[in-house]
Amino acid sequence: MLNKILIANRGEIACRVMETARVMGVKTVAVYSDADAAAKHVQMADEAVHIGGPAPADSYLKGDVIIQVALETGAQAIHPGYGFLSENPEFVDAVEAAGLTFIGPSAHAIRSMGLKDAAKVLMEEAGVPVVPGYHGDNQDPEHLAGAADTIGYPVLIKAVAGGGGKGMRLVEAPEEFAAALASAQGEAKTAFGNDAVLVEKFVSKPRHIEIQVFGDGKHAVHLFERDCSLQRRHQKVIEEAPAPDMTQEMRDAMGQAGVRAAEAIGYSGAGTVEFIVDASEGLRPDRFWFMEMNTRLQVEHPVTEAITGVDLVEWQLRVAGGESLPKQQDELSITGHSFEARLYAEDVPKGFLPATGTLTHLHFPADCRADSGVRAGDTISPWYDPMISKVIVHGPTRAVALAKLDQALEGTQVGGTVTNLAFLGALTRHAGFAAGDVDTGLIGRDIDTLVEAPAVMPRHKAMAAMVALDLVDVSEDTGFSLWAPLHRAVQLSWQDEVFDADVQVDGPNRQIWQVGDDQVLADRIGGAWRVDGQVMADVVQAGSEITVFEGYGMAFQVIDPLNRATSATGDGNLIEAPMPGLVKAVFAKAGQEVKEGDRLAILEAMKMEHSLLAARDGVVAEVLVSDGSQVEAGAALVRLEDA
Repeated sequence: MLNKILIANRGEIACRVMETARVMGVKTVAVYSDADAAAKHVQMADEAVHIGGPAPADSYLKGDVIIQVALETGAQAIHPGYGFLSENPEFVDAVEAAGLTFIGPSAHAIRSMGLKDAAKVLMEEAGVPVVPGYHGDNQDPEHLAGAADTIGYPVLIKAVAGGGGKGMRLVEAPEEFAAALASAQGEAKTAFGNDAVLVEKFVSKPRHIEIQVFGDGKHAVHLFERDCSLQRRHQKVIEEAPAPDMTQEMRDAMGQAGVRAAEAIGYSGAGTVEFIVDASEGLRPDRFWFMEMNTRLQVEHPVTEAITGVDLVEWQLRVAGGESLPKQQDELSITGHSFEARLYAEDVPKGFLPATGTLTHLHFPADCRADSGVRAGDTISPWYDPMISKVIVHGPTRAVALAKLDQALEGTQVGGTVTNLAFLGALTRHAGFAAGDVDTGLIGRDIDTLVEAPAVMPRHKAMAAMVALDLVDVSEDTGFSLWAPLHRAVQLSWQDEVFDADVQVDGPNRQIWQVGDDQVLADRIGGAWRVDGQVMADVVQAGSEITVFEGYGMAFQVIDPLNRATSATGDGNLIEAPMPGLVKAVFAKAGQEVKEGDRLAILEAMKMEHSLLAARDGVVAEVLVSDGSQVEAGAALVRLEDA
């Protein structure tokens, strides 16, 4: 039995592990970087030790430092969470060499599954079906192009040493292959230090269904499936368990394949075997193929916990402490349905651009599980993944669970940064998703309707103005000057659109607002305000920003007339960095003619590459940065002028 563990991670997963450890009476040690000194996981732990600078390479990837902290604090074991060192076999070797326990699989198991090409050969030998493709060592571009021709287009280029959509490109025609290969190899080299790729057949109506497995080094069980087909940029958005329309025959076949995969490598701990499924003719047991095995706990593990009643972190700690499997296969069953939505700080209309900011307000409804590593007042920094929380619900049926997810997202409140809340809400109401007719291309096909911003109504503007003028909590004599009702006015903006709001206050319970050309009536009935006949939403103010929590959050800015800019900012010709990051490549050259949409530079930030495009036709007047430059948000990169 373990009594003290170190968690070699941060954020949501570190907090998640600590919650179970606390219930089990296990003490926890947190590690943190400069950027995380006041983070939630640091406050939750029994002990916390500083390990370096904000960049992961200077802190959370310093395995030797983390092991030394574990030894000095008396921790018996290290839980890696996911990401960072969780699938690093050299780290596992070092942990065990130091006399500590690694809470996860052996270094051999991680190595066996670490390279997708070798893993597929191993899976074929174990009787696990694999996708048709080329997984060999020859990385010559002409050879890979020939392999793609043999497999048949469309094909998928994938980094052999990675995940999360990095180093992955879909190629639909032979003439696109060379450019896609170079791009995938470049991204793979940056992300994983390995530019080797494999080429696979791309399934026309693919579903991403994965099997949760758990082993004790000798035997393994599966805890059924999760459907992770709702993806964008090959990254999961909403996951569910069990998979819609899953037959018992298909579940048995996939579960047995997952167990064979785990037992083939002597797997210990929680792992996920990911399969691509051809759903063009429904779910058939001969239409699923092995993609990869994630040798760690997955981000989406809560939906499995919800339908099985199993705490997977508890199982991890028990098996790492020397116990055998807590349950056998016939003791596991499915109850109800569960969904998980990943809530991110990101600007969806701008191509899911990761965002930063300080969370001025954060609230989750009581009837959902919210796994979060941040609190109100915390900062979403450019150093790490911009996840705010995972919102998880469970219901007796898929329809009930989906309705609960929709309700939970509507009740989630985030202030201080843009989020993907509205996008997630649109997905819960998507007709195809509601019917269970999902595949990995759904979001791409319907992206235009899914990213439509909620309509801002005059009543929303009036609600913001009421808070700006402090007219929500009014007393009996509010609204009266000497002989007449009080008139007040404020100027606000919504997405750079400035508007005026003027109010006539007729006592404590009635306000008549003029918002632009619209009149809005606010009445207080039974102590609660109704604006245009509807109950007033929750509204919070932080500095000059006022957020109305309807339509997943609408942020208004109060305009200070003394500080209004006298001229427009910039000359309209600057290409600026949308966030802090590293300039990976600059393609623009002074004097070069460019067209709207031409790629001018690549910025690496928040673990992803972002192409910066020309907003209009013109000529490059000046290039203000070079490859390798570290820039802040808003930094000028390229200046254009008229042709």
